[in-house]
Amino acid sequence: MAAPCPCGRTTPKGQALSLADCCGPLHTGQPAPDAERLMRSRYSAFVRGDVPHLLATWHSSQRPAELTLETADKWLGLEIKRHLVTGADTAEVEFVARFRVAGQAVRQHERSRFVREDGRWFYVDGDAL
Repeated sequence: MAAPCPCGRTTPKGQALSLADCCGPLHTGQPAPDAERLMRSRYSAFVRGDVPHLLATWHSSQRPAELTLETADKWLGLEIKRHLVTGADTAEVEFVARFRVAGQAVRQHERSRFVREDGRWFYVDGDAL
């Protein structure tokens, strides 16, 4: 059996989805159907060190010129608290991502904003909660 997708998404019966059945297609260019799925794919990209996916899904108004990930980080899990459609092409996703840096546990609780342009969702920015 394939390893579960890092984002933790499951079937309606509670079975973990594999990367190939979950975030993998988004990492290879398939558009996310909604902001929550884009958020999940971005989390999985952080776990896997997929900088090209992170940059490609970051809105051009906020996208950094380059991105360097900390390879020592250990990602522990993602919890989606809320997915809120705020307009025809805008949405917010509240999430908690847990990871460990230099042996210390970190909990990132954020409300992220997303926008859809030309049929593709992009991460714009977020507020720490």
